[in-house]
Amino acid sequence: MLTYSFEDKGNDSLYEYLYKKIKSDILSLQLSPGEKLPSKRALAKHLNISTITVENAYNQLIAEGYLYSVPKSGFYVSDISGHTTPAPRTLLPRRESPEQRREYLADFSGNSTLPEAFPFSTWSKLMRETLSENTDKLMVRSPSGGVLALRNAIADYLYQFRGMIVEPSQIIIGAGTEYLYGLLIQLLGRDIIYATEDPGYRKISSIYAAGQVNCIPVPLDKHGVSVNYLEECGADILHISPSHHFPTGIVTPINRRYELLAWAKKNSRRYIIEDDYDSEFRMQGKPIPTMQSIDNTGKIIYINTFSKSLSSTIRISYMVLPKALLLKYNETLSFYACTVSNFEQYTLAKFIHRGYLEKHINRLRNHYRTQRDLLLSCIKKQPCFSRVKIREEHSGLHFLLEIETNHPDEILIKKAEECGIHISCLSQYYHDKSMAREHTLVLNYSALKKENLAHSVDLLFRCLFE
Repeated sequence: MLTYSFEDKGNDSLYEYLYKKIKSDILSLQLSPGEKLPSKRALAKHLNISTITVENAYNQLIAEGYLYSVPKSGFYVSDISGHTTPAPRTLLPRRESPEQRREYLADFSGNSTLPEAFPFSTWSKLMRETLSENTDKLMVRSPSGGVLALRNAIADYLYQFRGMIVEPSQIIIGAGTEYLYGLLIQLLGRDIIYATEDPGYRKISSIYAAGQVNCIPVPLDKHGVSVNYLEECGADILHISPSHHFPTGIVTPINRRYELLAWAKKNSRRYIIEDDYDSEFRMQGKPIPTMQSIDNTGKIIYINTFSKSLSSTIRISYMVLPKALLLKYNETLSFYACTVSNFEQYTLAKFIHRGYLEKHINRLRNHYRTQRDLLLSCIKKQPCFSRVKIREEHSGLHFLLEIETNHPDEILIKKAEECGIHISCLSQYYHDKSMAREHTLVLNYSALKKENLAHSVDLLFRCLFE
C-alpha cells in the first residue's frame, strides 16, 4: 500500500502533493510499469484523506500519461521506460542583452528618440481623454485594418502633406513595418521574386528571408534602382525608398520613377512597395512627392511609420493598398486582428486630427536641423577636416562622411568601439561585398546628446586619424 506523509507538503494542496509523490515514484521506478495501484477508496482510507483528493490526483496522472485505467479493474502504472527523470531546473541569472548592457558616449548609428523630443504632456492629455470619452469604443474589437477614426485621420494627413488621395478603407494599420511586410508576403505570395535595394536596410532582406521568399538584391546607380537589372533578374515585387534611400541618401528623380512605374505596368503580378520611412525630415526644400501620388494604375503599395515622426518606441505603422489588392486582402487576410491597441489608435487619431502631429513634426524638424548643424559645425572645426567629405546632409536623419584612410572599415568600427563611440559604415549595408564602398561612415544624429556632442566628435576623429 502506498504510504506518504503530508506533514511537509508546503503550500501544495493535498491532491497536488499526492500527485507529485506518485509521479516521483513512477519516474524513479519505485512503481513498475503495469503495477496496479490501490483503489481510490482504499488509498483514501489508508492515508486518512478524502476520496475526491485521491481521484483528483489519479485524474491528473492519467491526463499526463503516467497512469491508465481499466474499466472495472482499476488503475495501472504506464510504461514510460523511454522517459528519464528530469534534471532539477536551475534558474539562470537574468542578464541583459549586449545591446542593453553597452552604453556609448555617443551612438552615431542609433535612431532612438530622445525623451525631450517627445510631446509627453500632450500625449498623456489625449490618452486621458480617450480613456474617459471612448470607453464603449475601446472595448469593441478593432476592424482588421484599424479603427476608422485613425484611418480617416491618416487619409486626411496624407492628402494635406503628401498630396495623396486615398480612401480610409485602403489604409491598413499594424504594429511596426516588419509586421506589415509579413502581411504583404502572404498577400502577394511566396512563389514570386522580391527585389530589394543593394545597399539597403538589412532588416528588410532578413524579413523576406524569414518569410521564405526568393529575394534578390538589386544594385543602385546614382539615380537609384537599375531598371535594366530589374528586368534581367525577373523580379515581380520591388521594395524601395525613393524619397530618401537608406543608407546612401539617394533621392530617385522623376524620370527614374516613371521608368519604374512603366516596369511595374508590364505585368499584372508586378508591384512596387514604396517605403516612405522619414519623408517628413527633409532639411532643405519641400518634401519629395511620393510615387503613389503619380501612380494612376494602382501599382504602388505605400508604407510609412510613426516611429520616426513620433518615437522609435511607438510601434504604429500603416500601408496604403491599391484597390485591387485591397479586395484580395479583404477576401484572404481580413480575419487577422489589428495588432495595435484601440487605446493607442484613438489617441493617435486625436493627435493627428487636432493638428498636434503637424506642430510636433515642425518642432522636431527644427530640433533635428539644429542638431545636424551643430554636428556639421563640430566636424568642420576638426584639424583633419580636409581629409573628409560630407555627403547627402540635406534630407533624413543621417548623412555620409567619406574619409581618407588606409584602415579597413572593420578596424575603424573597432577603434571607435574601444573609445565608447558606436558607428556604422556604408560597406556593412551591401549584399554584394565586391561592390561595397569603403571608408564611408553613416552618421545618424537623432539620438545624439547636445551636451557631449563636441567631445564625441573630437574623440571620433582621433579614432579615425590617429
